[in-house]
Amino acid sequence: MTQELIDLRNSILAGRYEDALAIVDELEGMSKKAILRQIKSFFKVLLIHLIKNQIERRLTNSWVASIRNALVEIQDINLKENKKSYYINQNEWDTWLHDEIEAAISDASIEVANGTYTPFQLAEIVNKQQIINEAQKFLQLTYNYPSSELTVIINNAVIHLPGGEDWRLGKR
Repeated sequence: MTQELIDLRNSILAGRYEDALAIVDELEGMSKKAILRQIKSFFKVLLIHLIKNQIERRLTNSWVASIRNALVEIQDINLKENKKSYYINQNEWDTWLHDEIEAAISDASIEVANGTYTPFQLAEIVNKQQIINEAQKFLQLTYNYPSSELTVIINNAVIHLPGGEDWRLGKR
């Protein structure tokens, strides 16, 4: 990126404005790609913890914190600087969900039931559509609630997951 900034400066100083605009477009593309990569990372954490919850039928404070943190970060990163539009719109998550579910299952196999399942075994027992539906519900919260309320809303939403009521009551 440093080289691009040097090239941008030189293009402006030399009056090559078309070249400068092309570099600005390139920088903008690089920035958007980095933002989408961040969102994808938090999105995968969300999926992994929903998979763990589905298979193990329980929740832990750590899992809830991971789900909550992933959603709060997605909300923050996804909202563009203008505070009015998003990098990923509400109707665009379906593609992401279907693209990432297999990778999340593979990564979750390390953690689910202390690594008991291979990615192949876990893929056979995970209800992918249920995970996708749950993820969509949670992602929807990031559009419907301000950041000041999101933590409480997520805490109340996870109660509806398997083991959620036990988690709320502090039962192990």
